[in-house]
Amino acid sequence: MLDKVGIAKRIAQEVRDGMYINLGIGIPTLVANYIPKNMNVVLQSENGLLGIGPFPLEENIDPDLINAGKQTITMMPGSALFSSAESFGMIRSGKVDLTILGAMEVSEMGDIANWKVPGKMVKGMGGAMDLVASAKNIIVAMQHCSKEGASKLLRKCSLPITGLGCVKKIVSDLAVLDVLPSGGFRLLERAPGVSIEQIKNATEGKLIIDGNIPEMKLQ
Repeated sequence: MLDKVGIAKRIAQEVRDGMYINLGIGIPTLVANYIPKNMNVVLQSENGLLGIGPFPLEENIDPDLINAGKQTITMMPGSALFSSAESFGMIRSGKVDLTILGAMEVSEMGDIANWKVPGKMVKGMGGAMDLVASAKNIIVAMQHCSKEGASKLLRKCSLPITGLGCVKKIVSDLAVLDVLPSGGFRLLERAPGVSIEQIKNATEGKLIIDGNIPEMKLQ
């Protein structure tokens, strides 16, 4: 089973040279720490940052440099700062190649619910709606089950929907799965020490298992 760092490390393996990538709040922000140093990618944050680097060491913290999740960050050479209006112009015009988001629920049709927290006051959907509507590719980083043990990979989302049919891949603490265009979660990899039976029991939505499923390798 993966912890948050393990999920981020596995998602970093999905990054390709030359990509423009938006990292959502939570686990996705950790991905910045594990992108290979020889890979040229540009990380974007919706509050107006382009060219984000890894999280800073304590002695390098600049309180004026924060991402959309209000975490202090570093900026790479050639980075740029601008208004959120310009940032959302980039997002809405399809300039972002990959969006990595957290989620509370994902349906077997690729619908995502990631903004309404049950039992808590929330200010609204934020930029998630724009991101899921405009990104060329969406990968979700999430826990496979709730704290109560209920599956979060569902036949149909029970929480308010952020976007319909948009999720392409999920990396959870148990597995890596593709969301098929025709519906269903196709199991690609198992987390270290996790059995196929555990994944079956933790997945409410349609789970598709073809052939031998390898254990994922983390660098």
